[in-house]
Amino acid sequence: MVSELLQTFLNKPVQNYQPTTTIEPDKYVYRLRVDYDDESVTITDLLEAFVRDPQSAGVQDLIIGQFNTDSSESTYEVVDKLVALKESFKELKALFIGDITYEECEISWINQTDITPILKAFPQLEHLQLRGGEGLSFSELAHDKLTTLIIETGGLRPDVIDQVNAAKLPNLQKLEIWLGDDNYGFDSTIEDFKPILSGTLFPKLTWLGLMDSTIQDEIAIAAADAPVLKQLKVLDLSMGTLTDKGAVALLKSEGIRKLEHLNLRHHFLSEAMMEQLKGLGISINLDDKEEEDDDYRYVEVAE
Repeated sequence: MVSELLQTFLNKPVQNYQPTTTIEPDKYVYRLRVDYDDESVTITDLLEAFVRDPQSAGVQDLIIGQFNTDSSESTYEVVDKLVALKESFKELKALFIGDITYEECEISWINQTDITPILKAFPQLEHLQLRGGEGLSFSELAHDKLTTLIIETGGLRPDVIDQVNAAKLPNLQKLEIWLGDDNYGFDSTIEDFKPILSGTLFPKLTWLGLMDSTIQDEIAIAAADAPVLKQLKVLDLSMGTLTDKGAVALLKSEGIRKLEHLNLRHHFLSEAMMEQLKGLGISINLDDKEEEDDDYRYVEVAE
């Protein structure tokens, strides 16, 4: 999941950018990342070199990978430079900050920052993807055109959930959140997700992922009876600690049976429960059955 850098992004091949690269924005999505073997080139250097290419004016998709070889540094410099160069990225529609493998930096060590300046600087943005929850915040989570928001963490703090609950994203269609483990910052209760599950927060939402959670049973039980199900096509409860307790609620839910796809990959379900779930009559992912160790269950991505 975080063991390899992206090879494709939004159905386009990804290519690492070098200052000698000739940009072809119609063919590739470019990833800008620093190299441990060459600390003389900074992420700021790469961004400045990138926009000097006349073809960069047509770039609609951009990935920021490893942004600093010092894991204590945050993405503030990345955000600040992108905002400063906003006139060079007028067509930007998709941005991923944090395409970083665990070998480069564990997800719980990736230091993000306030992402609001990005939202304000790029009015055409439709897809925003972020990896790393440390320091992550949205002083104002508002955007008229954003359709996809993906937040990948090993432990998401409750205050960020509060900021999502206060969001003004009228065109959001896909929300995916990796909640993580309480050892790395996750400390929310099921009550914190009621606004998202209400169906009123994001009226155009059709894809909801509340994933990678140590309270996956509670989320499944709440989601099975949630008003938001009436508008969803995809519900993603993968990567977490789901057991038969949560799955029973999914089985009993009429709303679940109306989904196009239910993702439960990486779970702790019994074989008997898996067979019952297959009878829901919808597309369902039950891959990666995990085994408890003395009642210990673990999320897929934490540290």
